Amino acid sequence: MKDKAQLLWDFRGPDALKTAKHHLIHLKEFASTEGIYETQFELIENSSVFVSAAMVVSLDMVNDLRARLHPHRGKQITDK
Repeated sequence: MKDKAQLLWDFRGPDALKTAKHHLIHLKEFASTEGIYETQFELIENSSVFVSAAMVVSLDMVNDLRARLHPHRGKQITDK
């Protein structure tokens, strides 16, 4: 099992889905520019007015990415 972290950016309101999709574009561009290839991206629709953009990275990258990207929240996950 490899420990990973899910970094989340939350968007609320009637344009939450559109904004989260746009934010994912920038996260993917950042990962490509920085050479971060073992990354997963997710769009999590919590409700019609609450959507999260997520980036799943290895646990050892969390401190650097938190300082640079300022996610709203994060959680540790275990890849089985």
